[in-house]
Amino acid sequence: MQRASAPLRAALLLGAALSAALPACLPRAGAPAPAASAAPELAARRQAFADLLAEHWEYTLRTNPELATILGDKRYDDQLSDLSQEGIDRHLAATAGFLSRFEAIDPAGFPVQEQLSHALMLRDLRLTLEGAPFEPWQMPVSQMSGLHLDAAGFVKFLSLEAVPDYENYLARLRQLPRQFEDVTAHMRAGLAAGLVPPRILLEKVALQAERIAAVPPEETPFAQVVAAFPASIPEAERARLRQAYLGVLGDAVLPAYARFARFVREEYAPRGRAEPGLWALPEGAERYAFLVRLSTTTAMTPEEIHQLGLSEVARIEKEMLLLAKRLGFQDLAGLEASTERNPRLRPRSREEILAVYRQHIDRMGAKLPALFGRRPKAGLEVRAVEAFREKEAAAAEYNQGTPDGSRPGLVLVNTGDFEKRKTLGFETTAYHEGLPGHHLQIALAQELPDLPPFRQQGGYTAYVEGWALYSERLGREVGFYEDPYSLYGHLTDEMLRAIRLVVDTGVHAKRWTREQMVRFFHDHSAIDEVEVQAETDRYIAWPAQALGYKIGQLRILALRERAQRALGPRFDLRAFHDEVLGAGALPLDVLEARIDAWIAARAGAPEAGNAVRRENAHRGEGETS
Repeated sequence: MQRASAPLRAALLLGAALSAALPACLPRAGAPAPAASAAPELAARRQAFADLLAEHWEYTLRTNPELATILGDKRYDDQLSDLSQEGIDRHLAATAGFLSRFEAIDPAGFPVQEQLSHALMLRDLRLTLEGAPFEPWQMPVSQMSGLHLDAAGFVKFLSLEAVPDYENYLARLRQLPRQFEDVTAHMRAGLAAGLVPPRILLEKVALQAERIAAVPPEETPFAQVVAAFPASIPEAERARLRQAYLGVLGDAVLPAYARFARFVREEYAPRGRAEPGLWALPEGAERYAFLVRLSTTTAMTPEEIHQLGLSEVARIEKEMLLLAKRLGFQDLAGLEASTERNPRLRPRSREEILAVYRQHIDRMGAKLPALFGRRPKAGLEVRAVEAFREKEAAAAEYNQGTPDGSRPGLVLVNTGDFEKRKTLGFETTAYHEGLPGHHLQIALAQELPDLPPFRQQGGYTAYVEGWALYSERLGREVGFYEDPYSLYGHLTDEMLRAIRLVVDTGVHAKRWTREQMVRFFHDHSAIDEVEVQAETDRYIAWPAQALGYKIGQLRILALRERAQRALGPRFDLRAFHDEVLGAGALPLDVLEARIDAWIAARAGAPEAGNAVRRENAHRGEGETS
């Protein structure tokens, strides 16, 4: 999954998967209500908290206008984020100021969700400041993300309904060269500080920017906005806008891309580091440990995660071998070789790939009432990944829709090199990215009425990706994966997530080479070669990001097993799912506390507390930390 955000916020928040200590400030279920005499004072504190949350959210939208656009708020559609060093310094100062003001509010006596919002906001702000000394904005681009890709791909988030909407986007395009200048300045500062990505990735960045700079203005991704207009706009206005857009693209945007591509190709990439691992950077071990904490929201060490990955690889291999023998093969190698020769497992066109994804998502949609009491209202569409980035993009990704449902969620599928891809993983990936995975979870969070916006729109990698990976297994529970080769694809994709634990920690903590990463893939999976290469470079570019998938999935499974053991016949899968999803994305320790409280409430006090304590005594089974 890839959720769009402005480069500044992405750099500062690092995915917003925050993991500072929280249990001490978690709300306690069953806490006594405040005395009546304290009611006015409590009401004043609650109002102060609500006002400060609103002020902080407005600040977030004002300083991150791209996010506002993504969420359907058009007030800042003519502006772009300030990516300069001065802008970053102002943001960090504002963050410290907000932290002091939130810390000054005593949440005692607040309703449970308000106490949790207070704790999560403190966690958010503290981790932003804790990560700032690593200056991640000095390495702002890779083949997976960065201004050169974000700007070109932003068209899909626009809502162009009238002439002012087009004028606003024109104003943004005129500011884009300034953003490229600021990003280039950060990259030069990173060179001076020894903070630079691997050269092999930067050569891809140069090629990506060159591709966009080399085409005529009318063929760029930006020009999609003038390919068709709403019927309400007169033809004369259409001609004027089309001419204005092509002029800005030819005179400002494409030259900015060309300058950026030349800088990367001639000055930046040649000085890219040779080693792929983060350990090669200044404070490399500390950087990676911080990112591991962010991604997993646990205290697990890289070595613990590496060993967990090895054990998961071994477990999944055994299940895959059983399936291979059921299909008449003596070993996995025989089954894997047969998939290479089987024409039925090859898509015949780009459109066929999209059609298969839509079919699986539609089938799962019909099963949702059996799995969930609460389901999202927002729509979902399947589209192809933009051509300009398909060579480096993942197999599929999800982009969120607007909270009001005016723009649907998007599953973007990589249809490039379709003749080299196999259909094995299409079904499981459709469940991961669409239903009941990312779209269901993210759209539901946006629609929860009792959460403040920062939680409705928030995301913790281990929770968000862990839920999506857990969702793939739900396909088996409702009777899907009827085709054994599709089931094999499901297991292959789960193996991919286990391999990630090994190779990510291998390259960034254990000093593996890129060749060792690729070899481990080949030794333990039959993933398409095009995907092996893209995934390997992804882990190099996004240290620790991929760790959250398996760790989050295992934690959700462990919590489900705990609830089933504690509740027995009173366990309700729909109610469990609604509880997991009912507070938006959460750090794993907070999710665990929430589910424990739910188990206790379902079981009934005081026996409930005893049941939860008994389950906690057995937590080693299936746990990840």
